[in-house]
This record gives sequence, structure tokens and C-alpha cells, in this order.
Amino acid sequence: MKKHNFREIKIWQESLVIVKEVYALTSSLPKEEKYGITSQLNRSAVSIPSNIAEGSGRTSNKEFIRFLEIAISSSYELETQLILVEELFNLQTKEIIENLHALQNRIGGFTRQIKERMNKDI
Repeated sequence: MKKHNFREIKIWQESLVIVKEVYALTSSLPKEEKYGITSQLNRSAVSIPSNIAEGSGRTSNKEFIRFLEIAISSSYELETQLILVEELFNLQTKEIIENLHALQNRIGGFTRQIKERMNKDI
């Protein structure tokens, strides 16, 4: 398998935008949440591009797919936390969640493309 350059992968680029959106959102959370939901939101958001990047350097497509699955799982975790932030702190998270849904779909599509290429190589 040819390793992927994560900097050129569209889903990685899009996930960085979401990280920036989440960091902007968390800057408006109460200071007492610094080690609570703020930290958790930031870590979940950062986990998405980090796993895409880590997976891109793996030696097999099967391993890469595993890291894409972890990235999408982190996106679901982030989505849950965004819903909580809206309910607990009355902050608007709709736009970030919409961007996250689009990213989740793209990660799924990218994963399917890799699987299809793997099946053709068999």
C-alpha cells in the first residue's frame, strides 16, 4: 500500500476547520468547565484529524480504515458533547453539528472507497 499524505486528504483538512470551530465555542464556556466539558470537547475534536493523520501513515489499508473508524467514532463523541453544551449552556452548536454530519458522511465515503480498492486488488 502506498502511504497517504494526510495533508492532502480532504477529510483531514475539513476536520481541522471543525477543531477551530470547537475551540472558538469552548472559549465562551464558563471558566469552571475548563477541566470538564471544555477539555473533553477540545480533545474529541482534535482526535478526529489526529486519527486520520496517524492512520494515513500505516502500512496497510486495513490499518488505515481502523483509524478512520476511530476518527468517525470521535466525531460521534464530539456530536454528543455539542448537544450537551447546547442543552446545558444554551450555546448554539447547530452549525458545527451540521459541519460534523457532512464530515461523518465524507469519512464514511472515503472508507468505502478504500475498501472498494482493496477488493479490486484481491
